Amino acid sequence: MERGGHEGHEGHGRLVNVVDVEATCWEGERPPGQVSEIIEIGLTVVDLDARERVSRHGILVRPARSRVSAFCTELTGLTQAEVDTGLDFAAACRLLAGTYEAGRRPWVSWGDYDRKQFTHQCRAAGVPYPFGRWHTNAKAVFTEAYGLSRRPGMAQALEVAGLPLEGRHHRGEDDAWNIAALVLRVAGRGAWPEGPGPGRAV
Repeated sequence: MERGGHEGHEGHGRLVNVVDVEATCWEGERPPGQVSEIIEIGLTVVDLDARERVSRHGILVRPARSRVSAFCTELTGLTQAEVDTGLDFAAACRLLAGTYEAGRRPWVSWGDYDRKQFTHQCRAAGVPYPFGRWHTNAKAVFTEAYGLSRRPGMAQALEVAGLPLEGRHHRGEDDAWNIAALVLRVAGRGAWPEGPGPGRAV
């Protein structure tokens, strides 16, 4: 299941996919037999030439080997009943590769967690990796652009950049939207890399 809107004039300018995932998680030890799996893929399409966020999307993903814990619901707002309405992981990856041209467009995440989670889960599920090789770790680029001594979390980075946190933190669709604002702020300072930035996937 995909929700979202703000469809814009895709196909113009240099488009980048900003991605943020939420996954099943637990307070304390992981229950026996369960693994951390993606339950939401937030995606905001950014036009670097027009310097705007073109569209935003939230793709719910149904976990196959884990359940949404009360802790996970408290963190993300997502419930087991909600993610049960989502796509299976393979279908979600096909959607990324097809509708959002994930293999062709450069993509961005805040840190390397999202890239590593996709890599691991694709391998474990035998699902083709939907993204191309051009990945940029926006956290590393932001840290360098602002001359910070430590890499900030997304919410802290928004404060540093003087931007509001829109929506709910730890909700993939909202986080991707906010990360996209940070990408544009860095681009506005002339500090966004023209080629693959730090954290390039191999």
